[in-house]
Amino acid sequence: MNKYVEKVINDAKVKYADQPEFVQTVEEVLLSVSPVIDAHPEYEKVDLLGRMIEPERMFKFRVVWNDDEGVAHTNVGYRCQFNGAIGPYKGGLRFQKNVNESIIKFLGFEQTFKNALTGLPIGGGKGGADFDPVGKSDDEIMRFCQSYMSALYRYIGPDVDVPAGDMGVGGREIGYLFGQYRRLKGVWENGVLTGKGLTYGGSLIRPEATGYGAIFYLNEVLSQQGDTIRGKNIAVTGFGNVAWGVMKKASQLGGKVTYMSGPKCYIRDPEGINTDEKLNFVLDLRRRNEVDLKSYADKFGCEYHANEKFWGVSDVDVYMPCATQNEVGMEEAKKIVESGVKYYIEVSNMPTTNEALAYLRQNGLIIAPSKAVNAGGVGVSALEMSQNSERLVWTEEEVEARLQSMMVNIYRSSLNAAQRYGLGYDLIAGANIAGFEKVAQAMMEQGVF
Repeated sequence: MNKYVEKVINDAKVKYADQPEFVQTVEEVLLSVSPVIDAHPEYEKVDLLGRMIEPERMFKFRVVWNDDEGVAHTNVGYRCQFNGAIGPYKGGLRFQKNVNESIIKFLGFEQTFKNALTGLPIGGGKGGADFDPVGKSDDEIMRFCQSYMSALYRYIGPDVDVPAGDMGVGGREIGYLFGQYRRLKGVWENGVLTGKGLTYGGSLIRPEATGYGAIFYLNEVLSQQGDTIRGKNIAVTGFGNVAWGVMKKASQLGGKVTYMSGPKCYIRDPEGINTDEKLNFVLDLRRRNEVDLKSYADKFGCEYHANEKFWGVSDVDVYMPCATQNEVGMEEAKKIVESGVKYYIEVSNMPTTNEALAYLRQNGLIIAPSKAVNAGGVGVSALEMSQNSERLVWTEEEVEARLQSMMVNIYRSSLNAAQRYGLGYDLIAGANIAGFEKVAQAMMEQGVF
């Protein structure tokens, strides 16, 4: 390991000992780019890595809202504008009760390199709040969103910072946030948020984009192995927009999702979640904020497993974690290896602990990293920004074609970066290097600040 890289990692472990998610992703990225630092000793002189792991600015603010009984509640809101070297900050908002500074910072750091991989001029950012929308009424969610935006609106804009949705923030929440932004600013800046409804500047296939992009990336991985998605069975965690997009595009291309999990359960549907009725039912589960999948199993007559995870099943060809960070640790990784499944495609942000990821790599699995695989979501968000700036609405076919081309380019740039540094078929290191090189060059050209 490069000594400068080692020093920055060790300093981060001490300085951010209370931020484990952030330290985990810093270590994973910097270890991957160590060969780049060897080739560029000038980076240490300007402390490029030290600057790169520090957000340009981080906001923390109070969010007060009233429930339907008139009782006031107080939550904590965040916005991390991590790196704007290649464009305005861009990244989602996450409303989830476990949100904290460490999670927001790790997501912002990951977003910086993910956005660079898209080839589009967007920097990295992330935000959210420790607010849980589950069980809340529409009016309660509206009041929370309005309060959140009242604190944030001064610091965002189409050329400054463009938030989007993430876990707990879908089209409903984006609508409430945009309405409050418009009310406060008194201007029509629909490019300030992405993931909007089609009636006020949204892009076609944005809800499906991350899942579609993941399948396009999987296609490239399979093709390199002389394989195809046709006939493949896939296991996904989660059943939000990302997993739903995976289900939808996989079925269109001849594959099928046969396992789907919730927080404390999973279902096995050997026929596949591949009909309009089933796909629409999955959407309804999310709209109702259900966290259990028994209603799906009852309706479609398939297996339901309570208080279990599906890791270790061998009747699938591809594992695709789509839910949340660190859902695969060493226990799950050992089961995955024992199952004999060949392909492990990360879709959610950092779903695998560093220890588990190292174990999967040592045991020969073909792994695709989340910052490359899930970049299609932010890529289509950037395409939405382009449509907003030009006052255009592209067709579904045009957006999808651009998305597919983007994912092919991300795969190839990751593969080329790994091979350029003699790392072989290492898509994890390749994605980190490809994103890092673009951000590093922009930072060097703009001087030390």
